[in-house]
Amino acid sequence: MIDNGFRVILSRFVQPLLRLYGVLRLSPNGVTIIGCLVGLVSAFYVSEGHFILGLLLWWASRLLDGTDGIYARHLNWSSKFGAFLDINCDMLAYSAMILAFFKVWPELSLNWIVIMGLYVLCISGALSLGSLQGLSSKISNRKLQLAAGLAEGGETGIFYSCCLVFPGLIQPLSLFWITVLIVTVLARGALAFQSLNKESHL
Repeated sequence: MIDNGFRVILSRFVQPLLRLYGVLRLSPNGVTIIGCLVGLVSAFYVSEGHFILGLLLWWASRLLDGTDGIYARHLNWSSKFGAFLDINCDMLAYSAMILAFFKVWPELSLNWIVIMGLYVLCISGALSLGSLQGLSSKISNRKLQLAAGLAEGGETGIFYSCCLVFPGLIQPLSLFWITVLIVTVLARGALAFQSLNKESHL
């Protein structure tokens, strides 16, 4: 929900970072992969109880993830494979953090399992609805079209941050996040039923 607005703001301030990528001779896909690896390292540190370090690394990984597409367009190297790689690396990083939470808070194992299942429904719904509707975003200019929802990357990062900063509230936070994900899945389902059924009767 907040991702597109964040990308607009980010694109105005990342020129020094893009120049650094160029000096390091990184490709856009290389930035994507490094961002994913940093996210996995973040999840590892969280699983070992180093919450603050894990949180800092998490947002570093999200900065890399948020700038790989900007860098690709800056170089005119945007590609469908890059978009494919980006979404898969995102889901790997998001899922790894939930596995870290599973290790730290095993008493909430059912919550984490439900969240992982809802992640599958969220991303499949976003991709399938976006593709079937042929959605395009002039703001993000993404190769893969995603239907917007209440729970996106920015909201996920905020949820992870709240869990790590306020671990004593982990149970209500996890239940709140499950609710947000359910609302996202249902809202996309309702939108799909309304818009795709309308198209089929035209």
